[in-house]
Order: sequence, then C-alpha cells, then structure tokens
Amino acid sequence: MIHNVAVLALEGSHAFELGVFCEVFGIDRSEDALPVYDFALVSAAGGSVPTRHGFDVRAPHGPERLSAADLICVPAYDLRVRQPDRLVDELRAAVERGARVLSICTGAFLLGQAGLLDGRRCTTHWRYTEELARRHPHARVESDVLYVDEDPIITGAGTAAGVDTCLHLVRKEHGSAAANAIARRMVAPPHREGGQRQYRERPQPREGTSSLTPVLNWIEAHLDQDMTVEAMARHAHLSPRTFARRFQQETGTTPVQWLTAQRVLLAQHHLETTDDPIALIARRSGFGTADSLRRHFVRRLGITPQGYRRAWLDSPSTP
Repeated sequence: MIHNVAVLALEGSHAFELGVFCEVFGIDRSEDALPVYDFALVSAAGGSVPTRHGFDVRAPHGPERLSAADLICVPAYDLRVRQPDRLVDELRAAVERGARVLSICTGAFLLGQAGLLDGRRCTTHWRYTEELARRHPHARVESDVLYVDEDPIITGAGTAAGVDTCLHLVRKEHGSAAANAIARRMVAPPHREGGQRQYRERPQPREGTSSLTPVLNWIEAHLDQDMTVEAMARHAHLSPRTFARRFQQETGTTPVQWLTAQRVLLAQHHLETTDDPIALIARRSGFGTADSLRRHFVRRLGITPQGYRRAWLDSPSTP
C-alpha cells in the first residue's frame, strides 16, 4: 500500500511531467475523502535544481528521503544531463526493499541505468523507444502504448500519458471512484487503458470539424444498451467509415475497443461498490451475460469478475 511518495526533481526535468506527480500525489484532498500521501520533493543534493525550461525548482529533501518512500516518481528529463550515481543506487535499493518506481517519458532511462528494466516490459515517449531499446537491450520496450505496469516498475509514455499512468496506479490502489474523482478535479479523462495507442503524428481531423466529446458522453450514458458502430456514427451524424476513421484519429483506438474498455470500467465500479450478482452487473455494463463479462474481463485485466471482487474486498485500501 502506498502512503509515502517521493518525487525526484532532476536537473533538466520537464516541468509538466514533474507537475503531474505533484498534482496527483501532492495535494491534500482529504475534504473530498480522497487518498492523502506523505509527499516529498527530492533532489540529488537537496535545494534548487534547474529545469529544462530555464527556471529552478526547490526540493526541500535530499536523496536520504527516498529510503522512506513507498513510491518514487521519476519525471522526464533532458537526456543530455547525466544524473548522479547516488540516485541510481537509491532507485535500485528502493525496489529491493519493496518500493514501487514510476517513470514518465524519458524518466525510464534513469530506471534503465539502474537495471530496473532488464527482463521487464516498459515504455517511454514514442520518439525515444528505439533509443531506450538500444541503450538497454535486456529491456522489453513496447512502443506506442500509454503505459506499462510491470509492478513494482511502472513506466508511462510522454506528457499527457503521465496523467493516465498516475491515475492507473491510484485506481489500482484505491479503486475507480477515487481515480475518477481525482480525474474530475484535474479535468482529465477518467480512464485510458495502458495498451491504448500514443498520439503519434497522424492526419488530423479537418479544420472546423467538431470534437467527438458529445458522442463519447452519449455512449457512456448508454453503455447498458446494444451499441453498434453504425448507431454511434448516426449519433455523430457521420457515415460509419468516416466515424471510425475520426474516432481512431482522436482517441487512438477503435470504437469497439473503446466501448469495451468503458464497459469493463463500469463493471469494475459495480463490483467495487455493490454486492449485486455478476449476471446483473453484466447486463448493467452492456455485456448481456455473465459469460461475456467474464471473457472480456479476463482478457483485459487478467482476472475474473469474482476474483476481482474478492481482491477488492480483501484489499487494505478498501474503505
């Protein structure tokens, strides 16, 4: 269980990724009955460090603070800046004693330097996946995914995918209600699966076309109903072919894959918050039958609905 979070302020850190960690783990949200962490900003020597953007960040703590952390967060940083060997040693020691380490973007390179990616699946920003694989040939680098959870090592792709990565860990620790509440506070999408594609350069929707947000909201409100691509396209006032193409451009996944992911997420919520029978949850989440729910649940989460409910109820984090 994560109680104590340390975020590395590295020389050459990228401010956005550093800020994501501070936003998700460093704010007291106890008034909303959300998780509160013992949070610390750590630098190699304590004190101020220059970011990549020309301003300094003051980190009150030195590397000795890492020894108390349950989770160490590593932001993106300028790869031209060599980080101190002590930080590498501290990361390795933290994992050996049972802590988690979470990186965003080029932060994965520091994990690789510590040998924490060897034999593990991992990712980084799509621009750097080939370089990460070249530097660390024993790592199993996955390109074009949002994040990879190889507990205790969690690696996220670039920039906005850092939000997805952090919310994934919150959801894993505290359930979908907590993760969704934090996402709402951040005005961020509540859930994008790790296997969803990164936003690479691709043809953009034509200038002047509207966002798919209204139709996505409509789908989410009708997950329990029969839903076809044709029905989605009609609601968006598009042909099925145009709708599918634009959906891929704007979300990085197909309509059917997105729909299934949202239904699994809704089923997770019911499993966590109710004692309703599995068959009823299957109907409410749009899968129709318990067998269909089980098949999709196992495919996406690697556990049965019954197993997920037991694991959630047995979790120390359960309210």
